[in-house]
Amino acid sequence: MSFVVGFLAAVAFALLAPALQLMARARGWTFGPVMLLAIAAVLTHGLGVMFGTLVVPQFQYWNAASIFGFFVMGYVFAFGAVYKSVSLDILLGLLDRPERKAPLSDIAERQVPALFQGRIGNLVEGGLVEPVDSRFAATAAGRTMADRVGQLRRAFGIGDTSLYDFSD
Repeated sequence: MSFVVGFLAAVAFALLAPALQLMARARGWTFGPVMLLAIAAVLTHGLGVMFGTLVVPQFQYWNAASIFGFFVMGYVFAFGAVYKSVSLDILLGLLDRPERKAPLSDIAERQVPALFQGRIGNLVEGGLVEPVDSRFAATAAGRTMADRVGQLRRAFGIGDTSLYDFSD
Protein backbone atom coordinates (compact mmCIF):
# COMPACT_ATOMS: atom_id res chain seq x y z
CA MET A 1 0.00 0.00 0.00
CA SER A 2 2.95 2.36 0.58
CA PHE A 3 3.81 2.06 -3.12
CA VAL A 4 0.30 3.27 -3.96
CA VAL A 5 0.77 6.28 -1.69
CA GLY A 6 4.01 7.11 -3.52
CA PHE A 7 2.24 6.79 -6.86
CA LEU A 8 -0.65 9.00 -5.73
CA ALA A 9 1.82 11.64 -4.53
CA ALA A 10 3.53 11.49 -7.94
CA VAL A 11 0.17 11.99 -9.67
CA ALA A 12 -0.46 14.97 -7.39
CA PHE A 13 2.95 16.34 -8.43
CA ALA A 14 2.13 15.83 -12.13
CA LEU A 15 -1.04 17.89 -11.61
CA LEU A 16 0.43 20.58 -9.36
CA ALA A 17 3.64 21.25 -11.34
CA PRO A 18 1.98 22.50 -14.55
CA ALA A 19 -0.67 24.34 -12.52
CA LEU A 20 2.09 26.26 -10.72
CA GLN A 21 3.78 27.04 -14.05
CA LEU A 22 0.51 28.45 -15.42
CA MET A 23 -0.19 30.43 -12.26
CA ALA A 24 3.33 31.87 -12.27
CA ARG A 25 2.96 33.13 -15.83
CA ALA A 26 -0.55 34.49 -15.22
CA ARG A 27 0.36 36.30 -12.00
CA GLY A 28 3.88 37.39 -12.97
CA TRP A 29 5.65 35.46 -10.21
CA THR A 30 9.43 35.77 -10.23
CA PHE A 31 10.05 32.11 -9.44
CA GLY A 32 11.81 30.24 -12.22
CA PRO A 33 10.23 27.12 -13.71
CA VAL A 34 12.77 24.81 -12.07
CA MET A 35 12.11 26.37 -8.67
CA LEU A 36 8.40 25.79 -9.19
CA LEU A 37 9.10 22.12 -9.91
CA ALA A 38 11.05 21.89 -6.65
CA ILE A 39 8.22 23.55 -4.72
CA ALA A 40 5.68 21.16 -6.25
CA ALA A 41 7.91 18.17 -5.40
CA VAL A 42 8.40 19.21 -1.77
CA LEU A 43 4.71 19.95 -1.26
CA THR A 44 3.41 16.76 -2.83
CA HIS A 45 6.04 14.61 -1.16
CA GLY A 46 5.14 16.10 2.22
CA LEU A 47 1.44 15.62 1.58
CA GLY A 48 2.06 12.05 0.43
CA VAL A 49 3.99 11.23 3.59
CA MET A 50 1.30 12.78 5.80
CA PHE A 51 -1.42 10.92 3.90
CA GLY A 52 0.51 7.64 4.16
CA THR A 53 1.11 7.94 7.88
CA LEU A 54 -2.57 8.72 8.51
CA VAL A 55 -4.14 6.13 6.19
CA VAL A 56 -1.73 3.20 5.93
CA PRO A 57 -1.34 1.27 9.21
CA GLN A 58 2.18 0.02 8.40
CA PHE A 59 3.34 2.90 6.18
CA GLN A 60 6.79 2.25 4.76
CA TYR A 61 8.34 5.58 3.87
CA TRP A 62 11.12 4.32 1.59
CA ASN A 63 8.73 2.29 -0.53
CA ALA A 64 6.55 5.35 -1.10
CA ALA A 65 9.54 7.62 -1.61
CA SER A 66 11.10 5.32 -4.22
CA ILE A 67 7.96 5.32 -6.38
CA PHE A 68 7.46 9.06 -5.90
CA GLY A 69 11.09 9.79 -6.74
CA PHE A 70 11.06 7.58 -9.82
CA PHE A 71 8.03 9.26 -11.38
CA VAL A 72 9.00 12.79 -10.36
CA MET A 73 12.48 12.36 -11.83
CA GLY A 74 10.93 11.07 -15.05
CA TYR A 75 8.77 14.18 -15.18
CA VAL A 76 11.74 16.45 -14.45
CA PHE A 77 13.85 14.81 -17.18
CA ALA A 78 11.00 15.17 -19.70
CA PHE A 79 10.49 18.79 -18.64
CA GLY A 80 14.20 19.48 -19.02
CA ALA A 81 14.26 17.94 -22.48
CA VAL A 82 11.72 20.42 -23.81
CA TYR A 83 12.41 23.47 -21.63
CA LYS A 84 14.52 25.96 -23.60
CA SER A 85 15.69 23.28 -26.01
CA VAL A 86 17.50 24.97 -28.90
CA SER A 87 16.95 21.93 -31.12
CA LEU A 88 13.23 21.84 -30.37
CA ASP A 89 12.90 25.59 -31.02
CA ILE A 90 14.58 25.13 -34.40
CA LEU A 91 12.25 22.23 -35.23
CA LEU A 92 9.17 24.20 -34.19
CA GLY A 93 10.42 27.17 -36.23
CA LEU A 94 10.63 24.95 -39.29
CA LEU A 95 7.13 23.64 -38.72
CA ASP A 96 5.78 27.19 -38.44
CA ARG A 97 6.98 28.03 -41.95
CA PRO A 98 4.54 27.57 -44.84
CA GLU A 99 6.90 25.20 -46.68
CA ARG A 100 8.02 23.54 -43.41
CA LYS A 101 11.65 23.83 -44.47
CA ALA A 102 14.46 26.39 -44.56
CA PRO A 103 18.10 26.49 -45.59
CA LEU A 104 20.69 26.13 -42.83
CA SER A 105 21.95 29.67 -43.47
CA ASP A 106 18.47 31.06 -42.79
CA ILE A 107 18.20 29.16 -39.51
CA ALA A 108 21.70 30.15 -38.43
CA GLU A 109 21.26 33.82 -39.35
CA ARG A 110 17.70 34.42 -38.17
CA GLN A 111 16.55 31.91 -35.59
CA VAL A 112 19.69 30.94 -33.65
CA PRO A 113 20.74 34.51 -32.70
CA ALA A 114 17.27 35.17 -31.26
CA LEU A 115 17.51 31.98 -29.19
CA PHE A 116 20.88 32.98 -27.77
CA GLN A 117 19.77 36.57 -27.16
CA GLY A 118 16.95 35.12 -25.07
CA ARG A 119 19.44 33.08 -23.09
CA ILE A 120 21.66 36.13 -22.50
CA GLY A 121 18.54 37.99 -21.36
CA ASN A 122 17.89 35.25 -18.82
CA LEU A 123 21.46 35.50 -17.53
CA VAL A 124 21.20 39.29 -17.19
CA GLU A 125 17.78 39.03 -15.53
CA GLY A 126 19.15 36.40 -13.15
CA GLY A 127 22.04 38.67 -12.18
CA LEU A 128 24.68 36.27 -13.50
CA VAL A 129 26.04 38.54 -16.24
CA GLU A 130 25.89 42.27 -16.89
CA PRO A 131 26.30 44.32 -20.05
CA VAL A 132 29.56 46.25 -20.17
CA ASP A 133 29.76 48.47 -23.26
CA SER A 134 29.03 46.11 -26.16
CA ARG A 135 30.06 42.98 -24.24
CA PHE A 136 28.86 40.92 -21.30
CA ALA A 137 30.79 40.17 -18.13
CA ALA A 138 30.10 37.67 -15.40
CA THR A 139 28.96 39.18 -12.11
CA ALA A 140 30.17 37.90 -8.74
CA ALA A 141 27.03 35.75 -8.59
CA GLY A 142 27.78 34.46 -12.10
CA ARG A 143 31.34 33.54 -11.17
CA THR A 144 30.08 31.75 -8.06
CA MET A 145 27.51 29.84 -10.14
CA ALA A 146 30.15 28.93 -12.72
CA ASP A 147 32.47 27.67 -9.97
CA ARG A 148 29.69 25.52 -8.52
CA VAL A 149 28.77 24.11 -11.92
CA GLY A 150 32.45 23.38 -12.57
CA GLN A 151 32.69 21.54 -9.26
CA LEU A 152 29.59 19.50 -10.09
CA ARG A 153 30.90 18.67 -13.56
CA ARG A 154 34.16 17.43 -12.04
CA ALA A 155 32.29 15.48 -9.35
CA PHE A 156 30.18 13.77 -12.01
CA GLY A 157 33.20 13.17 -14.24
CA ILE A 158 31.85 15.42 -16.99
CA GLY A 159 34.60 16.92 -19.12
CA ASP A 160 34.34 19.40 -21.95
CA THR A 161 31.20 18.39 -23.84
CA SER A 162 32.39 20.26 -26.95
CA LEU A 163 28.75 21.08 -27.59
CA TYR A 164 29.59 24.32 -29.37
CA ASP A 165 33.11 23.49 -30.55
CA PHE A 166 33.04 24.00 -34.33
CA SER A 167 36.80 23.73 -34.85
CA ASP A 168 36.55 20.57 -37.01
